[in-house]
Amino acid sequence: MTEPYVVPAPLTEAELSAMPFDVALAEYQAVVARLEAGGLPLEASIALYERGVALDAHCSRALADAELRVQRLVEASGGTPARLVDLDPGDSA
Repeated sequence: MTEPYVVPAPLTEAELSAMPFDVALAEYQAVVARLEAGGLPLEASIALYERGVALDAHCSRALADAELRVQRLVEASGGTPARLVDLDPGDSA
């Protein structure tokens, strides 16, 4: 008999703030893979989905902060800032 899947506890803001981008991204990818694999009870799926949403938001904030830092460095060196990364592939602007 297989053991039931244990969903990790919800992430606190302090845990998210302390989590490096690479760790958060790897965990997010693991969450997505587990959800795609299916077979979880509804409550476990919802809890895992909530964790994924929190990790996604954390990664998005980290990427936006990094882009801003790079733009500031470019401006400080006399360059012209440009959008460095297209975070939304559907956005052609």
